Amino acid sequence: MSETSPGGARFNDGKAPDAMRTIGEVSAAFDIKPHVLRYWEQQFPMLQPLKRSGGRRLYRAADIALVEQIDRLVNREGYTLKGACKAIKEGVGQSVAATSAASAPVAAPGQSGDAVSAEALQQLRGIRDRLAAALDS
Repeated sequence: MSETSPGGARFNDGKAPDAMRTIGEVSAAFDIKPHVLRYWEQQFPMLQPLKRSGGRRLYRAADIALVEQIDRLVNREGYTLKGACKAIKEGVGQSVAATSAASAPVAAPGQSGDAVSAEALQQLRGIRDRLAAALDS
């Protein structure tokens, strides 16, 4: 699962998983332009790669994990930058894929996948309705 190991599987450069990476390496690994990564540094105060002489950025494993999380929230889950920043600060955006996989309903013996899907859909609709009611009040 390459998306959850920021240092290793995503980078095939022969470096150790916890090695520092340049902005070009991170940009290529996530298919994100370098100027977008620099903009994210302004929008996400917790994203602070090391800066060497001449402003050269070096991303640590923790920075890469954060870039991966921001990328997932913004580019895959549809969060705004402000919403993604808030979700990360509150810990909501951390490992959503792992959390949802762990909490996915499992079919009981004799129960079909369709019944589980219908039940999950019903639960999601209930959550949506509660959220809508909370926003209206």
